[in-house]
Amino acid sequence: MSTKLTRDQIAARVAQDIPEGAYVNLGIGLPTLVANHLPADREVILHTENGMLGMGPAPAKGEEDYDLINAGKQPVTELPGCAFFHHADSFAMMRGGHLDICVLGAFQVSQHGDLANWHTGAPDAIPAVGGAMDLAIGAKDVFVMMELLTREGQSKLVAECTYPLTGMRCVSRVYTDVAVFDIRGGDVTVIDLFGDITADELLRLTGLPLKFAN
Repeated sequence: MSTKLTRDQIAARVAQDIPEGAYVNLGIGLPTLVANHLPADREVILHTENGMLGMGPAPAKGEEDYDLINAGKQPVTELPGCAFFHHADSFAMMRGGHLDICVLGAFQVSQHGDLANWHTGAPDAIPAVGGAMDLAIGAKDVFVMMELLTREGQSKLVAECTYPLTGMRCVSRVYTDVAVFDIRGGDVTVIDLFGDITADELLRLTGLPLKFAN
């Protein structure tokens, strides 16, 4: 297997594609790292489900304030002009289509853009839906950030999801440790390859009829 990106490197690659002035929600877990890689000269307004608009990067070690947390209960910072509001208003913002991008993790993403990220269906698994369903249907663009393979070596980018769906036909781009995939109308186009992975290897790993950008 080729050299893979670290989680922070994946987050930096996601941050690269977030435009000036975008209103963005970062999902629980891996996506929260994106806040640490947004360019200082680019204004991106980060939103949280628990009612914060204007979230900054993670605090320095030893400077955490646990009265200031995101929806995943991780300590965060606030930027000048940050606003706090009731979580019901926060969800109304999500459902009303006022977010340009949300970045979510995933168990699986289908070639059609279906998203499964809240439950594996296993009897002993604890569902963790949070606001993912609202974000998946409400955001104008849904970016997924994940490692391509499971611990068992199976691709998380699949023809059809086998886990319960969070949203249908909602994912527009998938960022992984080996490649970036654009998903439009059932077509999956590889727009970035990392390390020494080859097109043939990626086709073998996913088993999908991938297209490759020039």
